[in-house]
Amino acid sequence: MQGTGESRSETQERIIETATRLFASLGYDGTPLHMIADAAGVDVGAVTDLVGDKRDIYLTVMERVYLTAQAAQDSALAEAIPGREGAHLLADRFLDFCVEHPEEAELWIHRWLGDAADVPGLEALYLRPLLDQLTRELHDVIEPDVDLDVALWTVIWCVRGFVVGGVPTSSGQLAGPRDIAFLRRFAVHLHLLVDRMFRLTR
Repeated sequence: MQGTGESRSETQERIIETATRLFASLGYDGTPLHMIADAAGVDVGAVTDLVGDKRDIYLTVMERVYLTAQAAQDSALAEAIPGREGAHLLADRFLDFCVEHPEEAELWIHRWLGDAADVPGLEALYLRPLLDQLTRELHDVIEPDVDLDVALWTVIWCVRGFVVGGVPTSSGQLAGPRDIAFLRRFAVHLHLLVDRMFRLTR
């Protein structure tokens, strides 16, 4: 922006990155536009001029999250081979993605708790394509009586819940992805969960 040495696109990017962190932490409903402006170091007028109102910003954030997730899933599918080993790799890559991008899990969990109810349709727009792609890839390697849609959602809930909330240990402390030993333990459990739910033996 003029007088700051920062280009218009750089300021836009800073606002969107700031909004992503705030929406992930506080939810859409808990993040007023002036908070985004203050945290980004600009005024509200600059925010609306550069990236739009709060709804516009949220839609941009969710689209970016989807595109990042789609790229990660495409990469994982390109590596995976049909069967048990490939299913484990897909689960590992999803866990890795959520650990590296916790804001993705946080944003969706906020929505599942009723956040941004006045911005409907994002699940169909941004989650369904990812699930449909996985369904096509996995359909031929699972038993016909496995409810693939519910099984995939079980993995999603499990991984996102672990990344955002952690798991209470016997000491009463929460163990999450920053605890490397527990992260490995969770990954082993995730493989077992996938094997049992998808009934994979090969």
